Amino acid sequence: MAEEIIRLESISKNYKVGMEIVRALRGISITINRNEYVALMGPSGSGKSTLMNILGCLDTPTSGQYFLNAKDVSKLVDNELAEIRNKEIGFVFQTFNLLPRSTALDNVALPLIYGGQTKIARRARALEVLDQVGLSDRTHHKPNELSGGQRQRVAVARALVSRPSIILADEPTGNLDTKTSIEIMKLLQEIHEAGNTIILVTHEEDIALHAHRIIRLRDGIVESDVPNHEIVTLEQTRLVK
Repeated sequence: MAEEIIRLESISKNYKVGMEIVRALRGISITINRNEYVALMGPSGSGKSTLMNILGCLDTPTSGQYFLNAKDVSKLVDNELAEIRNKEIGFVFQTFNLLPRSTALDNVALPLIYGGQTKIARRARALEVLDQVGLSDRTHHKPNELSGGQRQRVAVARALVSRPSIILADEPTGNLDTKTSIEIMKLLQEIHEAGNTIILVTHEEDIALHAHRIIRLRDGIVESDVPNHEIVTLEQTRLVK
């Protein structure tokens, strides 16, 4: 039986812009199970970035409930949300968000500092995930000494380092060429096959086809939520050179 990891119940988010109230999300209800691979899609203004921020505990809804691992996180205050983020969610961003003066190893180990781990434990775990993403020979390189694809691999390693429940990837191939994009999608597929839940936010149809389920948003509501019958498999990505 599938185990629920995320449940949104009638989630709405309103913003005040001048004298106007903008209704970014309008009563969204979705459930995501553990080890699902879901793509969130939608045009500009659809609400997908707002939904991503709520799923990632970067923001709270105006109304409705968000259950993450059976805990209602929709009413938590900032420091409680920060603790949830650090333990439960690994982020991969389009712009990498790496510290420019720190090595790959130090960038990856950073989340573990907040978890109170010793320097030896942080280093050992960071080396482990850098090896997992194929960068064991780049541990002491700084971001400006790495290619775009290598920088994104460092970002993926940093997302994995705390052993989170969920990997939330926001346009992870947006700054990459086609070949490198395929390599990053292959890496995400391998992470999914290893047991992680992945939520992929993208506007690119070919990238969304790697997910097993596609949720499309429009005007703050779920326009469609369907299984993907054209999944790009791991074997297919391996065939692309």
